[in-house]
Amino acid sequence: MTAAYPNLRLRRTRASAWSRALHRETVLTPADLIWPLFVTEGTSVEEPIGSLPGVSRWSVDGIARRAKEAATLGIPCIALFPNTQADRRSDDGAEALNPDNLMCRAIRAVKDACGSDIGVLTDVALDPYTSHGQDGLLDNDGYVVNDDTVAVLVDQAINQAEAGADVIAPSDMMDGRVRAIRMALEMNGHPNVQIMAYAAKYASAFYGPFRDAVGSGGLLKGDKKSYQMDPANAEEALREVALDIAEGADSVMVKPGLPYLDIVRRVKERFEVPVFAYQVSGEYAMIEAAAAAGAGDRDALVLETLMAFKRAGCSGVLTYHAAHAARLLNG
Repeated sequence: MTAAYPNLRLRRTRASAWSRALHRETVLTPADLIWPLFVTEGTSVEEPIGSLPGVSRWSVDGIARRAKEAATLGIPCIALFPNTQADRRSDDGAEALNPDNLMCRAIRAVKDACGSDIGVLTDVALDPYTSHGQDGLLDNDGYVVNDDTVAVLVDQAINQAEAGADVIAPSDMMDGRVRAIRMALEMNGHPNVQIMAYAAKYASAFYGPFRDAVGSGGLLKGDKKSYQMDPANAEEALREVALDIAEGADSVMVKPGLPYLDIVRRVKERFEVPVFAYQVSGEYAMIEAAAAAGAGDRDALVLETLMAFKRAGCSGVLTYHAAHAARLLNG
């Protein structure tokens, strides 16, 4: 109680479940979730990922089944990431441009299985295709060159759009790639394909299990600090977002998630655009480890962290817990 409101008791509206539901400011539903899925070669293949307990790589037929499952659960979109075979990786990442690569086959399989019942978001970057594990092309000194990389990313984006991708998500952090991709989509008959830009992607320690999942972890030479953002910087994130919006992004992403909720909030308040966050592999693994150790209830941890994203201003969240969370939310 305060002098200004002598009869106010904030606990009064929390006293019963119906009242808490009535006064709830933030609502989380399966429609707020995007489910990242990893694609691998073969048929009827499921490969559990050791560093991501409960997450597997799936062959193309399995990805189509997961997409049907997502639609049934009310999840509106899946995100695809390929685990490219070692013999198809090269310094220039040329497999990214193959119209019959893992990504394109998975897109077509999902569209054949689900039609327009679910959206397909595709990653645009070269790290799943390069033999050195970097997101772009290297010069003789090992530096990731910007403009030559952007030219390849444009062709990669068109390749995915022609396979049926609904949302192109450039995760590479090259300067100018959103404008180049947007122009190419327009010129090649794909004006309705969205761009969700990884606008504020940080050089984070939380990506390790993901690199295991796509097979690039053991290949990576050096680090990605020359193009991914310094975790110390917030104003720079706002400049990155402003550029991507100006270049034609339909929505923007902050990655990782929980350690950067302050960035999510600042982006939402500054730009009033759809903002997404990626609850990345390391975040997922920490929740699973805490639950396995008895340090917290898994279901409660999953829903509380996802609610935090929504409360911070996210339109949606990419999370490996998407299917599990949807089942909890559906009751």
